[in-house]
Amino acid sequence: MLIYLLLGAIQGILEWLPISSEGVVAIFSQWLLKDFNALDIALFLHLGTLLAVLVYFFKDWKNLLFLREKELLRFLTITTLVSGVLGFLLYQIVASIAIGPFLLLLTGFGLLITAYFHKKKKKFLLSQDRLALVAGVLQGLAVIPGLSRSAATIFGLSLGKNNPKEVLKLSYMMSAPVVAGSSFYLYLKNPIALGSAWPALLSSFLVGLLGLKLLLAFSQRINFFKFAIFFALLCFIGGIISLI
Repeated sequence: MLIYLLLGAIQGILEWLPISSEGVVAIFSQWLLKDFNALDIALFLHLGTLLAVLVYFFKDWKNLLFLREKELLRFLTITTLVSGVLGFLLYQIVASIAIGPFLLLLTGFGLLITAYFHKKKKKFLLSQDRLALVAGVLQGLAVIPGLSRSAATIFGLSLGKNNPKEVLKLSYMMSAPVVAGSSFYLYLKNPIALGSAWPALLSSFLVGLLGLKLLLAFSQRINFFKFAIFFALLCFIGGIISLI
């Protein structure tokens, strides 16, 4: 049980950071577990952090359900459609091509450039619809092995007028429908019995919920320049880890 709790905790921490949580969890699963496919475990644990997103942003999801947040609903609809179609097509092509680490390093450089422009008050300020298209494309590209979804979408969302907390909120909320859809698709493709792994799912949810709360609280205390620099450094660390 301790192994499952550890794997869930790793997922709960890394899901929100620009490091491929799926890759790290798969590596640890391969070392520590012999009964399950490592990738199956990694994908399964995304359901725990998905639940954390649903719980933490419960009020926002409720407002969406009752059509009280039409702008947010439009944004999430665009990102979901774009990333869903692109991600499904790319999954059939690049599932075995590990170029993600290099793209993660490139994302880090992109965030540094964005930090510079924000520091100089030269903001891109894309409209919300264009921002949704960019973020949706980058989320779709995250099916490439080693490329962090969080890193890609945080970079894309930084090209708009949102503050750090709003960037993180949009990045994590837009992941929910895609993670739910991809998990269902993968389950239908390769149904497995993961009943004994429920402690890992519970751990990923609880640690993920705590990590989400701490990161969003942290984002409120720093300006955009420091926020972009911080995530750029994490991208470089994640890219190097993935390459190794």
